[in-house]
Amino acid sequence: MLSLLTDHPLFCALVLILIDLGLWRLISANGSNWKLMVRLVIFSLFSVLLFNEGLNPLEPAPWADNVPLHLAATGLQIGWWLFGARTLTVLIGAVMMQRVGHTGRLLQDLLGAVIFLIAIIAALAYVLDLPVKGVLATSGALAIIVGLALQSTLSDVFSGIVLNTTKPYQLDDWISIDGTEGRVTDIDWRATRLQTSQGSMAVIPNSLAAKAKIINFSRPTDMFGVSISLQLSPRARPQKVIDSLERAMQGCRYLLSKPAPSVALKGSSAAGVEYEISGFVASMDQKRMVRNQLFDLAFRHLQASGVSLLSNVESNAPAGLSRPLALLDSSTLFSTLRQDEKETFSQNMKLQNFRAGEMILPAGEVSDHLFIIESGVVSVELSREGVKFESGRMGPGEVIGEGGILSDTALPADFTAKTFCSLYRIEKDYLKPCLDTRHDISEAMTALLDLRLNKARTLTQETPQVLEKKGFLQWLRRRSES
Repeated sequence: MLSLLTDHPLFCALVLILIDLGLWRLISANGSNWKLMVRLVIFSLFSVLLFNEGLNPLEPAPWADNVPLHLAATGLQIGWWLFGARTLTVLIGAVMMQRVGHTGRLLQDLLGAVIFLIAIIAALAYVLDLPVKGVLATSGALAIIVGLALQSTLSDVFSGIVLNTTKPYQLDDWISIDGTEGRVTDIDWRATRLQTSQGSMAVIPNSLAAKAKIINFSRPTDMFGVSISLQLSPRARPQKVIDSLERAMQGCRYLLSKPAPSVALKGSSAAGVEYEISGFVASMDQKRMVRNQLFDLAFRHLQASGVSLLSNVESNAPAGLSRPLALLDSSTLFSTLRQDEKETFSQNMKLQNFRAGEMILPAGEVSDHLFIIESGVVSVELSREGVKFESGRMGPGEVIGEGGILSDTALPADFTAKTFCSLYRIEKDYLKPCLDTRHDISEAMTALLDLRLNKARTLTQETPQVLEKKGFLQWLRRRSES
């Protein structure tokens, strides 16, 4: 082995370059530290072979009379400059990835280009002994021509530098650039790539992103804004509408309490008045679901107040229709009743009010009546392992106490008024005979009871304890940690 190194050092240097290229391809990306270490070792060996053979990369090859040997030595000297530039680029990239992460990749690429340019000029000046001034003058003129031809591309490059320096967004941030909303998946020297909520890929040039209005939904973290706008009749009293929308807002338990959600009147015209509900959620994935829920809750609470979502139209209910009849019409359980049956029902419905925080139906109590929520928000609390937690919120049109009506069954949940609530009460003595004759309503109420019992069972199920594995390896791990 030593004789091979001493007799054929140039051939061994070429073999080292080929080994470096091969190992760089074979070692996986997970072994980046190993790749860097191997490259440093190979470059060191390569340098030692050249200098021991008398090949100084700062001077032309010494064997001008031996053309094949001179060409081979010149190629290895040029290779030393390129090999060194590549090694230095990889080393700088590894340091930058540890400090600034993926966002420093663009700067790393630009530094690499500058280093390679310096290495090429140095190789031309020292190894080939060419006049550097002439080369620089020629390359400068060429750079001007190329720069004029690539104005837009260069604008993207320098805009990318600005974006990576100022960092208005980073990888995995949810942002909006000129109305294009999505999650940042990549930032390179030319463009920013967004994955939209529809699953498509949006490619936005960096020059456009640097000039555009950028909204970053991921900052501050764990807080994402959500809002809905509603057009209502200008004849509806604003305070009445705001009170209804605040109840709708409190009916959505996914809205964060800090910062507190709010309701605002944004504008008014002859066509209608615009109101806005705004708040924050903990996850970007919840935004669409919360918006849909807020629209539904706003519709129900506004309907409970006698206000329609349609501008210039107050209500589609017939004139003079009582609130109990309107509630039965909108109820999914009792909407199939005939008009005469609804009128009889409405005469047996008694209004009952509850203050905020007052208990409506405690857990484990068999109810002898059915409640239909007329207005307000009702909080549903379950208990798991002795700890109470809120499992849901209810609003206008929903019923409470169906278990006691159907089968003397009690739900394991506390129903508490979260806001001031008005509920219509129907006694079991009157409702039970009606259900015996109307099997469709009885079946719908039974399905609702089964759904609630299954949900309560799922949410209150105790979390199984994970038993710690015992064995020799676990014993060794505990001994090493102690």
